[in-house]
Amino acid sequence: MFDNLRQDAESSPFYEEEGATKFQPASSTESFFSPPASSRRILGMTGVQRFVVVFMLFLAVCLIGGMALVILGKIGF
Repeated sequence: MFDNLRQDAESSPFYEEEGATKFQPASSTESFFSPPASSRRILGMTGVQRFVVVFMLFLAVCLIGGMALVILGKIGF
C-alpha cells in the first residue's frame, strides 16, 4: 500500500502549480536559524533598535507597577 508513496508524491504535485520551484534544503555549512558570524543583529534589529524596545518595555513595567501600587493603596497622593 505504501510502497511507492515517495515516488507518487514527487511525480504529481498536489497543491503546487506546474513549473513551481521545489524546496531547496540549506547546505550543511549554513544554519537556518543563526545569522552569519559577522552580523551583530539579534532578531534583525541593530543595537539602537534593541535599546529602544527594551527601554519601552521598562517604562511599561514601571507604569503598570506604579498604577498597581496606587490601586492597591500601598502608596497615595
